Amino acid sequence: MSSEGADVYLRHAIDVDPVRLERLLWIVVALSLVGDVVTTFAGLHLGLAESNPVARSAISGYGLAGMLALKAVAVALGVACRPLLPRPYRVVIPAGLALPWTIATLSNLVLISTVV
Repeated sequence: MSSEGADVYLRHAIDVDPVRLERLLWIVVALSLVGDVVTTFAGLHLGLAESNPVARSAISGYGLAGMLALKAVAVALGVACRPLLPRPYRVVIPAGLALPWTIATLSNLVLISTVV
């Protein structure tokens, strides 16, 4: 039994230029970062608590500036590590940033909807 035909089909079905995919994912990073920050502060305003101890400390000590600095450090680390990866694998960096921030945004929205 051969999987050669399936492999060819899959390669063509999801054939995406890595450069375009990376650009798209950086846009998702920006949107998810903004979404996480906005929904976090909306939730805090409604009486919810930040569950991430590092973010909680940054927010309690420095407010919005602390949260933005924390996000900036994460993005800066990602950008700094990006050249260390071969070009086809560089999409991992923005995907690794966007995924948890998107999940956090969605989680925040669900929690906010329970108190509104």
